[in-house]
Amino acid sequence: MQDVKITPEVVKEHGLTVEEYDRIVGALGREPNITELGIYSVMWSEHCSYKSSRFYLKKLPTEAPWVIEGPGENAGVIDIGDGQAAIFKMESHNHPSYIEPYQGAATGVGGILRDVFTMGARPIANMNALRFGEPDHPKTKHLVSGVVNGIGGYGNCVGVPTVGGETNFDPSYNGNILVNAMTVGLADADKIFLCAAAGIGNPVVYVGSKTGRDGIHGATMASTEFTEDTEAKRPTVQVGDPFTEKLLIEACLELMATDAIIAIQDMGAAGLTSSSVEMASKGGVGFELNLNNVPQREENMTPYEMCLSESQERMLMVLKPGREDMAKAIFEKWELDFAVIGVITDTGNLTLTFGGEVVGDMPINSLVDDAPEYQRPFEYTAKRDAVSVPAPADLNRTVMDMIGGPHLCSRRWIWEQYDHMVMGDTIQRPGGDAAVVRIHGTDKALAISTDVTPRYCFADPEQGGRQAVAETWRNISAVGGTPLAITNCLNFGNPERPDIMGQFVGCLEGMADACRALDYPIVSGNVSLYNETNGSGIMPTPAIGGVGIMADSSKMATVAFKAEGQTILLVGETKDELGVSLYQQHVAGENSGQPPFVDLDIERRNGDFIRNLIETGQLVTCHDLSDGGLIAGLSDMAISGNIGASITVSDDLPLHVSLFSETQARYLIAVPESIVDAILQDADQSDVPIVALGTTGGTTVSVNGDAVNLVLSELASAHADWMPNFMANAT
Repeated sequence: MQDVKITPEVVKEHGLTVEEYDRIVGALGREPNITELGIYSVMWSEHCSYKSSRFYLKKLPTEAPWVIEGPGENAGVIDIGDGQAAIFKMESHNHPSYIEPYQGAATGVGGILRDVFTMGARPIANMNALRFGEPDHPKTKHLVSGVVNGIGGYGNCVGVPTVGGETNFDPSYNGNILVNAMTVGLADADKIFLCAAAGIGNPVVYVGSKTGRDGIHGATMASTEFTEDTEAKRPTVQVGDPFTEKLLIEACLELMATDAIIAIQDMGAAGLTSSSVEMASKGGVGFELNLNNVPQREENMTPYEMCLSESQERMLMVLKPGREDMAKAIFEKWELDFAVIGVITDTGNLTLTFGGEVVGDMPINSLVDDAPEYQRPFEYTAKRDAVSVPAPADLNRTVMDMIGGPHLCSRRWIWEQYDHMVMGDTIQRPGGDAAVVRIHGTDKALAISTDVTPRYCFADPEQGGRQAVAETWRNISAVGGTPLAITNCLNFGNPERPDIMGQFVGCLEGMADACRALDYPIVSGNVSLYNETNGSGIMPTPAIGGVGIMADSSKMATVAFKAEGQTILLVGETKDELGVSLYQQHVAGENSGQPPFVDLDIERRNGDFIRNLIETGQLVTCHDLSDGGLIAGLSDMAISGNIGASITVSDDLPLHVSLFSETQARYLIAVPESIVDAILQDADQSDVPIVALGTTGGTTVSVNGDAVNLVLSELASAHADWMPNFMANAT
């Protein structure tokens, strides 16, 4: 294959433009061979180089006193006190999961786990954010089944709990689902491992599984939109082995306990190529690799195939000289491959040899620093006019249908397939506002949330970006956590379309505003563009993963009502904001008008108030209000606690507006009657709007007498049954 003639057709097949190819020729001073062309194609792909997004990503706030490592490493690192650090990141595996849902989702989990333990952390929690097409689309059930099985199959086997996430349905994902995986790990703050290679002559070591032909061109495939030949791309999907991943985690952590490792990088997108180039680039050195020494599981593999393979469960390391035998013994004990495949050089080049000949020689800086950076034309999304959404014909029926429908129903069918209790430290299980995972042997815990509301981002990208960040901040606050930092997975359509690029720019501007206002920096992330099929793009979906700290997890709040006779209080002001709401979508079949406005000062004020109540032990029942508004939150709390509720809302707004408005910065809480006056006084002193709505108790959920009056058991059944009924007989 090394003799393949480089034609314009071959260049195009590698996803490179004529101008980009000319840049490669200029960097090399000659025509590339096929291996070099393949390497440039993956390193300059959208997936690896962020060529359409780098300019705008630089504008995001990434620093805070507690940030140890921000974007640029395998994962973000924050200081959580007591000499400990939390390491976390979110990644996409969208295209592979649509083509082969089980392996696509499974290897997405495997890849994000490696990003975290590469830096010296033991993974303690997995999360995910999943988006599928409309339920009646012929592929949706199959894709849900495969993705959920893949996430569960890999996470359960590797022994890391999957503690929460979100799952949404919308027609915009019919031809392009989203599978975003997040992992959080723990490490000693003074033992963080980075990827910068150092030391001329030091050995470059390959560990883990053997290299096969699976996943070749995976990064390139992830950088283009789907067409009719999507199914033919199945060979570009990697195959995962969670049992090998578990061995790799243990072997790496054992070696990390010594002083042998100088630098370490997982082989993710673009495999051996990206890991070696990134390590050399960060260290300002060159690599010389002997591809004959790469462990291979298939015969007659070419240099091109070895460099571009995305086989899973593999790592690249730079070791201190003389530590090879000790390291080899550790990996062989764990029944993993170990091979010295190269050395660090002072050439600044990636030099590849095979069969005693040089088969590739490329300047590292041309692969990284000289990658194209585009400021693509963009058009901001036009601002919409406000709309009025009418009352429903039958309020009781509407509430029942929404709570028991695809958007608000229980996701228990999904998370029961995940082992969320392994390791024994999951103290708030899936289904709450945020997952809470205790730091083993302590009272401290991490609160973790993933969220975004794509319909808001489509209607008003700036407000949608603000809301996505604020929602995770609110979720963490609602359980009693102090939000510290976020990761993100920025899923958008084709950036070559000015309207799509405008969505991207607008969402990032909103995210940046929220991060600054909430002291909630971005420490890691991923960009996934070209999420389109035949020119039809997904809704803009900048998924956010938030992490916070709880000093005393025994004070954690949960959603469920705890006792009868408690007072239900609404924190925050409700406005007429039914535009782009789930209610509007349900009753009118559209997402028109303006999404709710996100006032970041109010978000911070109300969230700080709630968190203080939890931290001082006054509040153990809390739920933030978002999708579906007040009635959805009230129903969740009643169903979770199996305790009814009776409330009365004021007549300042039409009843359906009070119940379904998705006004932000609101929380629903329940407290003993004996402390209501003290809480109201605290709220008044903090200038926080608060109103008593009613009491817990009984076997119904009622509003304003009989205006809404639903039997709790029937509401709970509707809430629980939709997903298992939908997934019955899934293949």
